[in-house]
Amino acid sequence: MANRKTKPTSPGRRFGTYQLREELSGDAPTKSLTAGKKRSSGRNANGRVTSRHRGGGAKRRYREIDFKRIKDGVPARVATIEYDPNRSAYIALLNYADGHKSYILAPQGLSVGDEVVSGADADITPGNALPLSKIPTGTVVHNVEMTPGQGGRLGRAAGTAIQVVAKEGAMVSLRLPSSEVRMVRGECRATVGSLTNADHQNVKWGKAGRSRHRNKRPQTRGVAMNPVDHPHGGGEAHHTPGGHPVTPWGKPTLGYRTRKKGKKSDELIVRGRRRKKR
Repeated sequence: MANRKTKPTSPGRRFGTYQLREELSGDAPTKSLTAGKKRSSGRNANGRVTSRHRGGGAKRRYREIDFKRIKDGVPARVATIEYDPNRSAYIALLNYADGHKSYILAPQGLSVGDEVVSGADADITPGNALPLSKIPTGTVVHNVEMTPGQGGRLGRAAGTAIQVVAKEGAMVSLRLPSSEVRMVRGECRATVGSLTNADHQNVKWGKAGRSRHRNKRPQTRGVAMNPVDHPHGGGEAHHTPGGHPVTPWGKPTLGYRTRKKGKKSDELIVRGRRRKKR
């Protein structure tokens, strides 16, 4: 899999790259597994903008993904590998032996015609889902649950790979792509393999129009505004006045941590993703 370059007939074509997506086999999604998707454009229930620079973009239909994988013991055949506009990874359509159909996140190496199954007795092959306690140490997984029965929460982006590094009692230690090591209960399910479309991060959009297609609106720099509009505004020269950069509402930004302390899940972090400075 690789990205292609176009002839530089315009500045946007000169710098942009496009994905070939040679591994895809299906075009139109299965209608029964899709639903309408309404955009908020960054507005809350009162119609006020709470997330700036959002709006517009191409219409999408949501693909209903099976993140839980609880049809144990029922084999399924991969019908198609499809593109999903709502996520960076590709998805696979499964046709179960009992006639049921569902979408799952497509792991690397899964192809049309392959058979996948879920359950504690499943083999360690890409696409099979089973509890972490049944997965050998060193195996690469994705779509990992944080609470049993909740459905996959960790490892859902393109190219993501989470490694099972240790088992201790009822807990299993996982190394996340951020290098963080976190413990999860052994009953939590995970799917074997790393996710498809690892080249997604290498795509260069090349022009503003492709960002607009993806629901992203333009952003104006604070230093280009007037003092009434932004703390960085005004002055003869464009520079951040007097100290660290801030948001339009005066709160620190660029490295300022916004995660709340005392989260219950922090107790399960064995090694953080940030190295402590000596």
